[in-house]
Amino acid sequence: MAQRFLEARSASQIGDSTKMQYIERKSMLYKTGVEYGDYTMNHVQGCSHGCKYPCYAFLMAKRFGRVHTYEDWCSPVLVSNTFELLDKEIPRLKSKIQSVQLCFTTDPFMYGYPEITEMSIRKLNAAGIKCTALTKGLLPMELSEMSLENEYGITLVSLDEEYRQRMEPGAAPYKERLAALKVLHDAGCKTWVSIEPYPTPNLIEQSLQEFLSEVSFVDRIIFGRTNYNKEVSAYGSHREFYNECANKVIRFCKEHQIAFHIKDGTITEK
Repeated sequence: MAQRFLEARSASQIGDSTKMQYIERKSMLYKTGVEYGDYTMNHVQGCSHGCKYPCYAFLMAKRFGRVHTYEDWCSPVLVSNTFELLDKEIPRLKSKIQSVQLCFTTDPFMYGYPEITEMSIRKLNAAGIKCTALTKGLLPMELSEMSLENEYGITLVSLDEEYRQRMEPGAAPYKERLAALKVLHDAGCKTWVSIEPYPTPNLIEQSLQEFLSEVSFVDRIIFGRTNYNKEVSAYGSHREFYNECANKVIRFCKEHQIAFHIKDGTITEK
């Protein structure tokens, strides 16, 4: 593996590396079907953040037999030949790639696992490829040394730490996540926030307007509803709720000149 360029932020983040498992894959870069994505790479199987929304990536991994239990999913497995695959695939795909998202089925800055921060952003940038990163961990300051075309985002669905501990038990605390994003913004980096899956009031009562004010410094906001959750479906006015929230996000972004994207299916017919 190439030399690690990012270190753990504190001793509390360091996972037990003796437990890290490794696999090899036959390919790494692929065209994603996600509506706001181009190419992506997932250099890890599983995610220690253990989100309980539920997590679509976990549901799919379990369905296709890549993991068998929630505990399996929460024990990440690192793809050991990531850099070798990129060395082969970048020259072949470079002309087709507009950007590479890290990641759609795992987390590139997994809280507690410094091995997983042995990333590929530097390698992709060296080939002139823009990267977009999204995490529930902590974005390190070293990213400000990378290409200024890159975009760095965090997932943030609440500012309530009790809710985070219940729904994202292994992820970084909300305030720390947001503070790390602000550091990169202040360093001149492009930043964004994914407000998805946003919870209905029966899951947690919170002010979306106050929430948006906390992230008003970012360049882009993505907003989406919670899916695959029976409690949301049981909330009688969930369609009206998400329609109203989406319109608030749109108005806020237009007022603050922030780019935005409302996920498909969030706004529905009444």
